[in-house]
Amino acid sequence: MEAKAIILLSMYVSTHFIGSAALARISSPPVTGSTPAILTWNDFSRRGGSGACECDGRFHGNGEMIVALSTGWYAGGSRCGRKIKISAQNGRIAFAKVVDECDSNRGCDNNIVDGSDAVWRALGLDENLGRVPVTWSMA
Repeated sequence: MEAKAIILLSMYVSTHFIGSAALARISSPPVTGSTPAILTWNDFSRRGGSGACECDGRFHGNGEMIVALSTGWYAGGSRCGRKIKISAQNGRIAFAKVVDECDSNRGCDNNIVDGSDAVWRALGLDENLGRVPVTWSMA
């Protein structure tokens, strides 16, 4: 009987907690002074289709230096409004404010810094590339 209870509990945990926000939060790599990430592009404006930003409930202009972070790095909103430093492989650096979450439970990889047009321009990158390796840290 005990073995059956353990199997059922194991099935419950697998079914109800795998893919949950708690698991996604711990799945992003730890933030260091130079955390490897993938820069992706996001339209933070009303016409972007993603909805208002999690941090402030607003839409933002794409000329703003702003980013969304993967769920684990977003850390339940604890980085909202804080600046991060993003470094591209071409040697350029940009500073951007965290305004949103790139939800790892809804298809966003766990290593994403999702940047506005302004972030891509400041880094001298072409957003048509789609995904570019970068590093980031808290500013």
